[in-house]
Amino acid sequence: MREQFHIWQSAITKNQIDKIFNEVDKNHLIDATTFSSHKSIQTKRKSKIYWIKENWIKELIWRYVFEANETSFHVNLDNKSEIQYIEYRSDEDGRYDWHQDVNWNGQEGVDRKISVTIQLSDENEYEGGNFEFEDIKSSMNFRAQGTIIIFPSYLRHRVTKVSSGKRCSLVAWFYGPNWK
Repeated sequence: MREQFHIWQSAITKNQIDKIFNEVDKNHLIDATTFSSHKSIQTKRKSKIYWIKENWIKELIWRYVFEANETSFHVNLDNKSEIQYIEYRSDEDGRYDWHQDVNWNGQEGVDRKISVTIQLSDENEYEGGNFEFEDIKSSMNFRAQGTIIIFPSYLRHRVTKVSSGKRCSLVAWFYGPNWK
């Protein structure tokens, strides 16, 4: 049966997560934006980000993306991606309201096809900040540290407001030829 999303609970180890945090700690976080210039859309997202460029992280994620695509999604996909570290902070109203990740005005000749969210924070370090799909109800625990969620980029999803603490995650988007 073709699944609408794939989840690997606690797949990323604590050592791998620490290595990601160590890389991020060397760099400056910036305010997140969306790919729309409309002010009303910019207010949907409140977080700090850092663009990840380390190849070992992409390769770590790719094997899960490849498996999910082969099993369920069957989209024309390349091992080409963008990866972003994100912090949703309660003291800054951290959240990302309903959205989808396909950027119709993005890079020429390619589209985002598969999205990935990886939970880096321990689920006891924050409240709120739940990852949710708009049209898919699930009892899966998306909050467990190291959990990987992979889904088609056109599915609408959100991260609810963090009410205390800080939620840290990685997101990635893998590309393929334009949707047809």
